Amino acid sequence: MAMLPTVFGDNIFDDFFADPFFRAAGVDNAQPTRAMQRNLMTTDVRESDDAYTVDMDLPGYNKDDIQVDLKNGYLNVTAKRESNDDEKDKNGKYLRRERYFGTCTRSFYVGDDIKRDDIKATYTNGILSLTVPKKNAQEVEDSHRIAIEG
Repeated sequence: MAMLPTVFGDNIFDDFFADPFFRAAGVDNAQPTRAMQRNLMTTDVRESDDAYTVDMDLPGYNKDDIQVDLKNGYLNVTAKRESNDDEKDKNGKYLRRERYFGTCTRSFYVGDDIKRDDIKATYTNGILSLTVPKKNAQEVEDSHRIAIEG
């Protein structure tokens, strides 16, 4: 367990190690910080009598940047954000860059009985909502004894 102080999930040494001196020494701070990784695709799952509702925070994404797939019983949500390198040429260099660029994915097992058309998806104000209906598990037939002759 690290004994480094943090303020609102931000390590005080993040800025220090982001210096080009440390990058040249092989300390790579270009990846998102742990605090940023924790906040990617935070999800709430609610259960009602007939469905599960998955609410996923995806602020700053356009609807076209989000893809939802169903394959082999797994519901996969992928969000992709491209870096806009043109911004730094027009507005100068960045002193600190916290916004995440790249691809992130979450997967949920929903079962083999769920079909693509059963799932409803909406994206409003940075929140992706997925409604997955509950399917009753196939009941196993009661055991019936077979008479043995002889």
